Amino acid sequence: MKKTLIIVLSLLNIGNVFAQEEGFTFSLKEAQEYAVQNNKNLMNTQKDIEIADEQYKIARGAGLPQVNAKVDYMTYFNYEFALDFGGGESTQPEINQALLDAGDFEVLSFINQAFGSSGSSTIKMNDQSSANIQISQLIFSAQYWVGLKMAKLAKEIAEKNVLATELGVKETVSNLYFGIVATHEYLRIIDNMLQNNKDVLKRTSDMYEKGLVEEVEVDQFRMIIFQLENSKKSMERSIEYTMNTFRFVLGIDSKNEIILTENFNILLQGVLSENSLEKEFDILNNPTYQILESQEKIGEKNISMNKWAYAPTLAGYYSYTEKILTTAFDLSPKSAAGFTLSIPIVSGGTRIAELNKAKIELDKINRNKLLLEEQLNLQNNQLKYELRNALDNYQMQKENTNIAKRVYENINNKYKQGLVSSLDLTLANNNYLQAENNYITAVLNLLQAKLNMDKLYNNL
Repeated sequence: MKKTLIIVLSLLNIGNVFAQEEGFTFSLKEAQEYAVQNNKNLMNTQKDIEIADEQYKIARGAGLPQVNAKVDYMTYFNYEFALDFGGGESTQPEINQALLDAGDFEVLSFINQAFGSSGSSTIKMNDQSSANIQISQLIFSAQYWVGLKMAKLAKEIAEKNVLATELGVKETVSNLYFGIVATHEYLRIIDNMLQNNKDVLKRTSDMYEKGLVEEVEVDQFRMIIFQLENSKKSMERSIEYTMNTFRFVLGIDSKNEIILTENFNILLQGVLSENSLEKEFDILNNPTYQILESQEKIGEKNISMNKWAYAPTLAGYYSYTEKILTTAFDLSPKSAAGFTLSIPIVSGGTRIAELNKAKIELDKINRNKLLLEEQLNLQNNQLKYELRNALDNYQMQKENTNIAKRVYENINNKYKQGLVSSLDLTLANNNYLQAENNYITAVLNLLQAKLNMDKLYNNL
């Protein structure tokens, strides 16, 4: 039995190891969708919808039937008190005759039993207990209905806040994805340059041994290789750091491996194949503008609710009391029903102040809405301008890179033939690396410009 338990625990541990080493493969779209489902900050924002939904139920419940029950028990510790009609025997016949004339035979019987003919008696206070149930219903309250609509609008704002947060998460995922892919592209170029320079170093070392070149030329290429290797290590550390941030945003454990299926060229072709400059900007589709529109509606409802504060409120109720323990002389009824009409008359100016406050707040919201509309239109024009510049710069840097590559290859071939110096080759090498760096930066700027427009257009 003990051996079996050890085997089972060992298998569980192996399973945990495999689970920790689980890998993920993502395209850009898949990474965005995964983050939307698993990002912890976004999960917290999504909980606001549930909170708003429960808040709406709380507001709605105030207008639904209310049922309350209670049980009372009271003891007087056998307290007794004397009751005297104040007239003695001469008064008793007069009381009896008055009760007979009124037809209150039950009261007459009780008095005769309790007080006899003397007109006075000692009464013992018995313990009392009762069970009560009361049903109440709000019949009319305009403020209630307006408040209910405001609670619905609050839920709408929570939903739109989630959409805005989703856009932010997708934007972050895209930027990290772009950065990782771009660094991998730069690593590929560095690896190629390293291999080329190692080949050149070997040839130069052979030439040095034959006395054809000086040692300084060999050292020069060693220094280039050393710089390239340092750059490679720096790029690898940068990838690991960015990948850890990428895992955090996606909600993935830091021990899990991630493979990105889209490379630099695939992402670039996705941007080039879509003409974003021809799209029309629909401000109503922008999440920030949608949130402000909902806030405007809430402001209008708030004014309406404060206006209805001058209206009366009507509620009805029904109460039933079952008397478990009671005194012999108990005339209170078991059932009761009624209405309560609450009419506001004077509030010391608070209602008019609340109404004026609501109007001022709505005025601010309206002005902020106009301001946001102007800002979004200005941002749209600016982003189109940046995207157009990014496209032009990409084309220019692409051509520069092609030229720098041809120059480097040409100088390299001439160096092999002994037609140029190592200094010429080093200069061509540096120019080509700089051109590749400018090209990658230009592509990143293009991807970023397209991403900014997609976020503004709610198209992520």
